[in-house]
Amino acid sequence: MKKGLTIVLFLIILLTAGCASKWALNTDFSVRQLLWLKSPKTPKVKYLMSVKGFEETNTTLRSLLYGKGKSVIVRPIAVSTGRDGRFAIADTGSKSVHLYIPSEKLYRNLFDVNAGGKEEEIISPVGVTFDDELRLYVSDSVLNKVVVFDRQGNSLFSIGKAGDSILQRPTGLAYDHNKKLLYVVDTLAHKIYAFNNDGKLIFSFGRRGNGSGEFNFPTHIFLSSAGQLYVTDAMNFRIQIFDSTGKFLTAFGNHGDGSGDFALPKGVAADKYDIIYVVDSLFDNIQFFNHEGDFLLTLGNRGGDQGEFWLPSGIFIDDNDTLYICDTYNKRVQMFRIIGDTDEF
Repeated sequence: MKKGLTIVLFLIILLTAGCASKWALNTDFSVRQLLWLKSPKTPKVKYLMSVKGFEETNTTLRSLLYGKGKSVIVRPIAVSTGRDGRFAIADTGSKSVHLYIPSEKLYRNLFDVNAGGKEEEIISPVGVTFDDELRLYVSDSVLNKVVVFDRQGNSLFSIGKAGDSILQRPTGLAYDHNKKLLYVVDTLAHKIYAFNNDGKLIFSFGRRGNGSGEFNFPTHIFLSSAGQLYVTDAMNFRIQIFDSTGKFLTAFGNHGDGSGDFALPKGVAADKYDIIYVVDSLFDNIQFFNHEGDFLLTLGNRGGDQGEFWLPSGIFIDDNDTLYICDTYNKRVQMFRIIGDTDEF
């Protein structure tokens, strides 16, 4: 009996020893169709699902000994996707970044950095973006640097200076795949820096003020498919739009408590239909504007149901017209499909 049990255990170990962990999303799908309309007969966004965490799906030697792995999202602040469908979520609650690669069913929780021989832990990840080589950039507003990881999640190096200036509080990130430039918002410097892939400063723009091209604690940034930069100028309560060289184009927004006003603007994004999406954390919603800054409609309100939010923050739109919103205090990332004028829904 004991011999037979030993053989069975040996076979199980043999079969699972070489197995790599496979992971899947812990999601919440809608059983009903949820649409938000920009006119009585024209839907603009459709709810897809919410991501709450990640779960190990296969059996490995480790899972036999310790149980299958599970990782939950605690306080998502920023989200971004790569060209192969991978995505990263900056989670200040867990002081880490969730990296998930669907094509490989691979999940990694990135919480430490070993760049240049110096080991340290991520403290406050607030921005994420991918470059054309699928390297991941993570801004840490306490470490005051941008950490660069390879496509498998191994740390490579960090960016702590912009020329002769030390990064004071790096926050929002965006990457230009055409010009191979990384844009970094430095909130305390009231400036945007542009770096090449090696972390060398190429140019910068902005200074403190309330004039065109000036900032008062900027936070988030997004590069549209048209090559325009959208920056949340938080304490000026507006969105500023620039070309990829930092040339000011236009701005809109003001402080208030009505539709189209801003109370605590956070993430910003723009789709290929020239619709601009602005997260307002205090309103617990996302406001939609046209390119001229005219208010169109609102997505969400305070709550924990699908399509509702609690102090949301980061936002991202991928190449497949999927809208990602960090529903920060509901501990999830909600996903929506952007519907074009000729799309079926």
